Amino acid sequence: MKNPDGEVQRSELAPLSGPSATAEPLPDLNLDVLLDLSMVMSMEVGRARIPIRSLLGIVPGSILALDRKAGEPFAVFVNGKLIAQGEVVVVNEKIGVRFTDVVSSAERARAMQ
Repeated sequence: MKNPDGEVQRSELAPLSGPSATAEPLPDLNLDVLLDLSMVMSMEVGRARIPIRSLLGIVPGSILALDRKAGEPFAVFVNGKLIAQGEVVVVNEKIGVRFTDVVSSAERARAMQ
């Protein structure tokens, strides 16, 4: 923080206290009130870092190499939090997801806090 003279002033924060600052296990949570809430789910097939020049040059038929190999599981996120890994499947001519590994329910509940 700067004082009125423009000098940097050192600030100290009080130590955290309360349930969020301890390493105690979470109590049993009643999640019934959350069960009907909608959340955004997204699947990440892979990532690539490219310069803007290349991004602007993308046309139909362009191929972008990703950082994953064919057949590798992809990440499944809910509201930006990793909850599972999965693979693409086709069900009745629609693309679907088969979950191959799921984060434990305790970890998922902890990530929602």
